[in-house]
Amino acid sequence: MKEKIKVISQRVKANPVLKESAKSIKPEPTFWGFIGVFIFFILPEIIGFIWGKEIAEFAHNKSLTESLEIARAFYWALEKLFEDGGSWFNLSIGIIIIIWMAYERWYKK
Repeated sequence: MKEKIKVISQRVKANPVLKESAKSIKPEPTFWGFIGVFIFFILPEIIGFIWGKEIAEFAHNKSLTESLEIARAFYWALEKLFEDGGSWFNLSIGIIIIIWMAYERWYKK
């Protein structure tokens, strides 16, 4: 089993398409890259931890009184998104990406 994983790992490392796709999904370690990761990964989770229950309650109440079906679906999705508050998993991913970008920016160059 270890040999099979090692062979697959070597194939992945040698594949130029996978290397390019990995480069394309990693944010650039610039000011705007850090801001983007903060805004899209970390800030929503902080908001979820602080105001998640209130947002879910508001969305639930609006979904009950909204006349348009598309708006009810939006409020239902918003309620489901914030009913458990923030996610430690998503927050951890954002912090790991920030650390990775900082390493790339200051230690690898």
